[in-house]
Amino acid sequence: MITCPNCDHENPDGAVQCEACFTPLPRLVKCGSCGLPLLSSATFCGECGAPNTFYGSMTSVAETSPPPPPMSNLPEESSTPPPPPPMSNLPEEGSTPPPPPPTSNLPEEGSTPPPPPPMSNLPEESSTPPPPPPKPAVSPATQLQTQTASLLHVQTDTTLEMPQGLEIIHIGKPNEQIPPDLDVSGLPDADVVSRIHADIRNEAGIFYIEDVGSSNGTYINYNALSPGNRHRLRPGDRISLGKGDLVTFIFQLS
Repeated sequence: MITCPNCDHENPDGAVQCEACFTPLPRLVKCGSCGLPLLSSATFCGECGAPNTFYGSMTSVAETSPPPPPMSNLPEESSTPPPPPPMSNLPEEGSTPPPPPPTSNLPEEGSTPPPPPPMSNLPEESSTPPPPPPKPAVSPATQLQTQTASLLHVQTDTTLEMPQGLEIIHIGKPNEQIPPDLDVSGLPDADVVSRIHADIRNEAGIFYIEDVGSSNGTYINYNALSPGNRHRLRPGDRISLGKGDLVTFIFQLS
């Protein structure tokens, strides 16, 4: 390696110019007196003390050698840097800058701002509050649940109220198997009525009647009701217990 005498940079053997500062590097030459190798930059031989004849020639070459070429990426010290390119977005010094574009959402300084839009969901302070919503109508099914059923005995014009809270109402006369909920034994011609004659079922305010095996049958509006079948009762239906229309009721809701 050859050390640069100017910047102490280590250069490879055989280099004639420093890689860092471009200074000419010394090289090994033979002493003109004793023939031993010595640096070309030495002024005399270290062995015999004879002056180095190559040193004078190298100095003259170094003085006459042209300076290293400038680095193209860096500007010269004495050169004037080029002016920056003009910025097209900025106005010139003597020109008046253009006014900013108007903002459509903001009113001008001298104009009156528009009034705010009315709030449709809130009533005004001076307005009359809206009336309360009407109460929902009660459905017919709800009315039926609160109605009471009864049987009007046609022959005596007597009303028999049906017991409340019973899903099955037994109609007949006193017996040891199924005691009647509506006892008709005290009515005229009650001998045509069986002890266990008919049942009336209450299903959510809807009433059905069925014959449960009576001896003389059950008739609805003069039509015989077959055992095992049931009929939906409506106000005004005519119910006859037994033949001959002797014990007759009119179904009522109140």
